[in-house]
Amino acid sequence: MGTRSGRKSQLLLLLLLAVALVASPAGSSARGSPATFGPVFEDQPLSLLFPEESTEEKVTLACRARASPPATYRWKMNGTEMKLEPGSRHQLVGGNLVIMSPTKAQDAGVYQCLASNPVGTVVSREAVLRFGFLQEFSKEERDPVKAHAGWGVMLPCNPPAHYPGLSYRWLLNEFPNFIPTDGRHFVSQTTGNLYIARTNASDLGNYSCLATSHMDFSTKSVFSKFAQLNLAAEDPRLFAPSIKARFPAETYALLGQQVTLECFAFGNPVPRIKWRKVDGSLSPQWATAEPTLQIPSVSFEDEGTYECEAENSKGRDSVQGRIIVQAQPEWLKVISDMEADIGSSLRWGCAAAGKPRPTVRWLRNGEPLASQTRVEVLAGDLRFSKLSLDDSGMYQCVAENKHGTIYASAELAVQALAPDFRLNPVRRLIPAARGGEVMIPCQPRAAPKAVVLWSKGTEILVNSSRVTVTPDGTLIIRNISRSDEGKYTCFAENFMGKANSTGILSVRDATKITLAPSSADINLGDNLTLQCHASHDPTMDLTFIWALDDFPIDPDKPGGHYRRASVKETVGDLTILNAQLRHGGKYTCMAQTVVDSASKEATVLVRDPANIEGNAETAQVLGLTPWMDYEFRVIASNILGTGEPSGPSSKIRTKEAAPFVAPSGLSGGGGAPGELIVNWTPMSREYQNGDGFGYLLSFRRQGSAGWQSARVPGADAQFFVYSNESIRPYTPFEVKIRSYNRRGDGPESLTALVYSAEEEPRVAPTKVWAKGVSSSEMNVTWEAVPQDTNGVLQGYEIRYWKAGDKEAAADRVRTAGLDTTARVTDLHPNTKYHVTVRAYNRAGTGPASPSANATTMKPPPQRPPGNISWTFSSSSLSIKWDPVVPLRNESAVTGYKMLYQNDLHPTPTLHLTSKNWIEVAVPEEIGYVLVQIRTTGPGGDGTPAEVHIVRNGDTSMMVENSAVCPALRPSTILSHSMAMLVLIGHLEL
Repeated sequence: MGTRSGRKSQLLLLLLLAVALVASPAGSSARGSPATFGPVFEDQPLSLLFPEESTEEKVTLACRARASPPATYRWKMNGTEMKLEPGSRHQLVGGNLVIMSPTKAQDAGVYQCLASNPVGTVVSREAVLRFGFLQEFSKEERDPVKAHAGWGVMLPCNPPAHYPGLSYRWLLNEFPNFIPTDGRHFVSQTTGNLYIARTNASDLGNYSCLATSHMDFSTKSVFSKFAQLNLAAEDPRLFAPSIKARFPAETYALLGQQVTLECFAFGNPVPRIKWRKVDGSLSPQWATAEPTLQIPSVSFEDEGTYECEAENSKGRDSVQGRIIVQAQPEWLKVISDMEADIGSSLRWGCAAAGKPRPTVRWLRNGEPLASQTRVEVLAGDLRFSKLSLDDSGMYQCVAENKHGTIYASAELAVQALAPDFRLNPVRRLIPAARGGEVMIPCQPRAAPKAVVLWSKGTEILVNSSRVTVTPDGTLIIRNISRSDEGKYTCFAENFMGKANSTGILSVRDATKITLAPSSADINLGDNLTLQCHASHDPTMDLTFIWALDDFPIDPDKPGGHYRRASVKETVGDLTILNAQLRHGGKYTCMAQTVVDSASKEATVLVRDPANIEGNAETAQVLGLTPWMDYEFRVIASNILGTGEPSGPSSKIRTKEAAPFVAPSGLSGGGGAPGELIVNWTPMSREYQNGDGFGYLLSFRRQGSAGWQSARVPGADAQFFVYSNESIRPYTPFEVKIRSYNRRGDGPESLTALVYSAEEEPRVAPTKVWAKGVSSSEMNVTWEAVPQDTNGVLQGYEIRYWKAGDKEAAADRVRTAGLDTTARVTDLHPNTKYHVTVRAYNRAGTGPASPSANATTMKPPPQRPPGNISWTFSSSSLSIKWDPVVPLRNESAVTGYKMLYQNDLHPTPTLHLTSKNWIEVAVPEEIGYVLVQIRTTGPGGDGTPAEVHIVRNGDTSMMVENSAVCPALRPSTILSHSMAMLVLIGHLEL
């Protein structure tokens, strides 16, 4: 036990601690009570396509979350919180958002549900509400198509304006006489055009294109005017193939989507179509001679270059294009609910796969989370130091690429609790065996972790050769004697309070084996009794447990070969009945009470005395793994054939040997200052070769002569930490490793280079310069710091804060590499900022540079261009608008940007002009144009005006700005001599 020296000072210390503690509640926790938890989504909104002509009077976006207390709900549209007022078109029903009389102009956009309760807030996935439409074909008569019989011909569909895509069929003369899909006819599902490879007399007639729109709960079809196909005298010549319907040079597809490539050729005779994969073999299930190659569920293995070849007796033509497969984000690792002590550290991580590689960001209670004091955000890693109660809440990891966004949510509950033994008190009665060892845990519920002291009676215990108090508060007493009996009390305290719990140690007589089992050699089928007697403390129950080769034996199993030979408590004899070869091995008898145990071993050999006659032979099997169990079968054969194999032999374990394979995966790094951490891959059972397995590690500073060594026992060990205050940061060490068992040492691995723990950079960047480049952005440049010996620079951290604020309130952004320039975004307009730059490595950030100042520009004009007019010519479109005059608090207008998109080329193009008008080339076949016009200047880009134009005449039309007059509803009907313009809101370019 502990001596009395220092006992009074320890008691005084304990009393002073008690006096210093301020009275406080028993505990504080973010959860409040076990029944309290943050919102967990059970139903989230789904993207919806709503037909503009639908008779449905409402749209419902679902949202429901499980929470205690119950959640309240809010909704965002396009990132802005919606005002859900009684009587408005937007109603909150439970958590669902109901939109009454939805219109494209007012309701198209991206929606998110926010569920909140006192614990925190979570944000749902994004749901996009789109409006589908299909206009009528032009009422103008279609020009006849003329060709010689025997030629190929294409009849254009020219579908009307629509969203989303359409499916197409063609009629000949009357409904429902549809054009068949055969080798001579082809209807492109991309353009709607009808192709005839070689015409004949049966093709004469009137043709109409049928376009069908398929939406979530609506289908609509429209017919074009008939176009007449006239055929002149047949041209008897033969023509080589000419591919007319061809797939693009690059086709992007999402993993799991259906991919269709189209290919059709004119020619006489009618060409045959063949498909192949240029950079690999085409899967047999996709092999086809049809004009379309269709992959129902594309995978990454399908990525590559594909070729379509059209061939007839006159020649061939071919086209190639590449399928590029990408993927939406998919979680590889997600966060889960976490309870943590106040003042402790926490590291959360999430990871996602996708193509392009997803970026990862974090939300706390629905708001973006960036690095700040005590919180470090590094892509998928979120790290807290010195947790506070304010850190409690709902956290979300968000992974996104251009194909989608996924959310993973979890609750962080930071707890502050005074020590409390009610759930886990010290055992009231603690029996222990004389001469043995006892472990008495002290595990009160406490946050932060409690400081623990033990006493026996009034004596404070200190560590000695027999008594140890472990870091987790467990009391261990060794070589126990009767004098150790008594009351033991655990005192636990933290800044929230203190508590104690007491147990009584009772010393019992030790358990001993008085008659041990003896080894035996018996024949197959014999019976054998193995004796095992024990003495124990009479106040306790005694139990015998038997094992064969360390596997427990069940003597009570019906029909088994084992039976207990006695019912006396102190006798544990075991009888083996009708012994088989598999019953040979090492038998262990263990006599056990609740406080201790004793065991002895014996070996039983079971022989088969039968003589084998004839040509039977023995065999020696080589090349087996040491210390491994094997079973064998014997098969007899002669000139007539092979017989059935024998039953399996009993398991035979080969002898032990020293390891003959070196451990792999030698690496390391990281840790605390003054540490060298070495990692390796644990060796599996088949390479251990024997019992008593472990690892021998050798290491030295690079360039030094002598090696240091460390023995790490245990097959599952996978790291070693060498601590020495003299180790400088990021010092290279040469490291090698070998394994050992009780038969010897194995071979040594190759030498690896491992670096000691890094420390923060010591040098600050210099020549920091910052300049505002728009109303929300500034550029920052600096001179690089040299690579120092403290570690490997990962990049730079820019801290910026408003003039008048304290630096502690600074926001932070990090470069991903060693660039010495950065653009800081999301700033306030016309605001002065202070900026510092620090270098960082894996250990943290270094000292700050001298601060620089920058002021952002005034914001761009909020008013979009208005009074837009336009004029179509045969080959161009001219658009004019009123100049935008900035207000005093807005930046100057230096020009205008126009984003232009038409129905034949959906990829938008950007046009710049310094005037209040612009003219763009528009081919005659363009029937539908979408433009966005906005100001640009030193403060950035202004609010856009979006204009939809349907070409249907040459008359211009003036439209007031949507900020002044209500937008025209898409259903507004205009005469055929006019064009329709609709301002549908302010969207981002």
